[in-house]
Amino acid sequence: MEFLAVKRALLSVTHKTGLIELAGFLAERNVEIVSTGGTAKLIRENKIPVTGVSDVTGFPEILGGRVKTLHPHIHGGVLADKDDPGHGQTLDGHGIGFFDLVCVNLYDFAGAVADDADLKDAVEKIDIGGPTLLRAAAKNFYSVCVLPHPDYYVPFMKQIEETGHIDLIFRHKMALHTFDLTSRYDRMIAGYLAGKQV
Repeated sequence: MEFLAVKRALLSVTHKTGLIELAGFLAERNVEIVSTGGTAKLIRENKIPVTGVSDVTGFPEILGGRVKTLHPHIHGGVLADKDDPGHGQTLDGHGIGFFDLVCVNLYDFAGAVADDADLKDAVEKIDIGGPTLLRAAAKNFYSVCVLPHPDYYVPFMKQIEETGHIDLIFRHKMALHTFDLTSRYDRMIAGYLAGKQV
């Protein structure tokens, strides 16, 4: 798919910089926004329509927030190839909607361990759902746009404003940045764990 129209977005961010501007921009263009926890709360507080992830999955966040987005109603919509009619039929058969945009940034693991946090506490700051969503959306860049950092919100909005869609060149670039980010995130965690004894 060369040109992607954004009709449905998943927003789940730790760093809230630029979030309300992005969510407001999407809402003005009638994009359905699906979101998690604190992200959804902040969006609602700013009077922007948002659907909770648990309303999409039919399942509550569990294990103290460890499991939120790890569900076929989320990942099916992120990973489906829009150029493959069979994928569309599968989603329809299971009542799953496509996602066009995934905007996620990760728990601040570096900040958590900077204060010499206890190992068990530090482990709780290892993001699982975030990297999974980022990698899924980046893998599927032919069908989805991924925004892994607030620095990319303005270029994204500018392209939508000017053309009404997101082109494949931008989506490819975002996929590259995303895989670079998730690989660095994993290396940081591995380095931290290598220096700790249990």
